[in-house]
Amino acid sequence: MELRHLRYFITVAEELNFSKAALRLYTAQPSLSQQIKDLEEDVGVRLLNRTKRKVELTEEGAVFLEQARLTLAQADKAVAMARQVSKARQLLLRIGFVPVAEIKIFPYILPNLRVQNPELKIELLSLNNLEQMRALKKGELDISFSRHNFHNDEIESKFVLREPLIFVLPKDHPLAKYERIPVKALNGIDFIIPAEEQSTTLHNTILEFAKHNHIELNIVQKADNISLNINSVGAGLGCTILPSYIAPLINNNTVIRPLEIELPYLDLYVSYRKSAGSVAIQKFIELLTKVFYLDINRLEQK
Repeated sequence: MELRHLRYFITVAEELNFSKAALRLYTAQPSLSQQIKDLEEDVGVRLLNRTKRKVELTEEGAVFLEQARLTLAQADKAVAMARQVSKARQLLLRIGFVPVAEIKIFPYILPNLRVQNPELKIELLSLNNLEQMRALKKGELDISFSRHNFHNDEIESKFVLREPLIFVLPKDHPLAKYERIPVKALNGIDFIIPAEEQSTTLHNTILEFAKHNHIELNIVQKADNISLNINSVGAGLGCTILPSYIAPLINNNTVIRPLEIELPYLDLYVSYRKSAGSVAIQKFIELLTKVFYLDINRLEQK
């Protein structure tokens, strides 16, 4: 027995006429008659008395009609509720991000996205790379902006931008006198490093750079956020290496100096689940691709 059998039976019971019921259901009368016959065989009792002149409900049919209407109403309600949940999810966009996205991505994407989709709700969650990866796999995030390329069978990752690192030091630090700081001058300097737990990629990139260039840093502090890192440098506690997006945020007690050699860079990726069919995700990725398309092509070809 299927829901369509109940719909057919209810319509016939309301019309008490197979021809009129068939017209309402946009089906042929012989097909409708066969569907009712199949239903009666499934139920095991006669539900309708048919003669050439009229159609009548049997006593069993009257009881079945009442319950069929309740069943069909519950089924319709279930479908409607499921569609409401689906629609709500389609209109909600949960975005995880590392700090650079606040400055380099969101100002160029979110205003246009909201203008084009005023009904769309956006949740922004500041998470590190590992937290984003876990949330994305669990379906707790729709889009991730992180330093990692998560691409696999389940997740699509796309390169967005490449960001150079900068050397930041106290204004009155001895190395501030250099226009370009010699690499050997970095040996033994007091250094404030971003904490590995919050900035794994940046932390490891700095250590790899130091190792590759035979630099011994005297790490005096680990900072678990960018603001603390900048303020610690401004307080004269040491030097640091940070992404270039923080340049406008440095205070009057700090300066930026280039090194004689080029510092490494960090890449930013956008990731999302391949199975996600959300219209909101599609619209976001389309807009992101349009805004950053030239940057993506130029840097991926290098």
